[in-house]
Formats: sequence, C-alpha cells, structure tokens
Amino acid sequence: MGNRLSKIATRTGDDGSTGLGDGRRVRKDDARIAAIGDVDELNSNLGVLLCEALPDDVRAALTAIQHDLFDLGGELCIPGHTVIAEAHLAQLDNWLAHYNATLPPLKEFILPAGSRAAALAHVCRTVCRRAERTIVALGEHETINAAPRQYVNRLSDLLFVLARVLNRSGGGSDVLWRRDRSIG
Repeated sequence: MGNRLSKIATRTGDDGSTGLGDGRRVRKDDARIAAIGDVDELNSNLGVLLCEALPDDVRAALTAIQHDLFDLGGELCIPGHTVIAEAHLAQLDNWLAHYNATLPPLKEFILPAGSRAAALAHVCRTVCRRAERTIVALGEHETINAAPRQYVNRLSDLLFVLARVLNRSGGGSDVLWRRDRSIG
C-alpha cells in the first residue's frame, strides 16, 4: 500500500465530487457513493459492537465480516471489479445455520432490545438492511455483481440471529413484542 494514505486532506472533494477506485470522479450524492457509505457505516457500527464483551466465536465472526465489508466497499468503489465470492456467502450461511441451531424457535416477533450487545447487533442489522436497499438501487442504474447484494441480505439475517445469541450469552432472553399490551 505504500504511502497511499499519507495525505488525507486533499481538498479535491471541495467541489462536491469524490474519486472512485478506477480514477473516475463522481458526485458525492451518486448512488455508488451512497452504497459505499452505507457499507462503511455498517462496518463502523460493527466496530462499536466489537467493543462489547462478546463470546470469542462471535467476535471472530464479526471481525471476519468487517474485513469482508471492507472488501465489499472496495468492490463497489471499482466498477466491474469482483471481490465478494460464493465462499463469502457460504461462510455467512454456515454461521447462520450454526447459530440458529442453538436458539429456540420464535413464536412471536421480538423487539430490538435486551442486552446492550444485542441491541447494538440490531442497530447493525438495520444499517445492513439500508445498505442492501442502496446496493439494490445502485443495481437499477449500473451493472453490479450480485454477490454484494446477496452478502448484505444474508448478513442482516445473521445479525438478527446473533442479536438473539448475544441476549442469551448475556444471561437474558429475547424481548417479545406483545400484541395484547395495554395502552393507557
């Protein structure tokens, strides 16, 4: 990487544009930049979640996911470039099957609550869903690989399951939505 990041403040974006990995400049409100930004925001939220006390296997999975998301952002930054592959999707599927097998079946909706770690996982899940929407929107205007869209779709499911796992690892349980709650 060399001195690639030796100068952070370049002022080249003062005109409202930013550079893509292929050297082109686009407006900062371009659909591709929105998708990259949402993936970056998701990665940052995962960083906050990683500040919590987590089971070692969950920490390792989330750390690997952070690296994947950095690669996914790179793929979005360089039109036509492919980084996220079937192996990335298979790993998410494996984690999802593993963690889901440890949980009791849901009989009701749950609220994004419980332990702090679980609540943060739910925040990550909702940011992930937004990233998915912006990647889908980008795909309406430009040709992009299917794998980034598939990755964030499966990741949001995994984050839901991990929120449930984190509630249990913290000694709690899911916070169930109550249809019959009284208002007053």
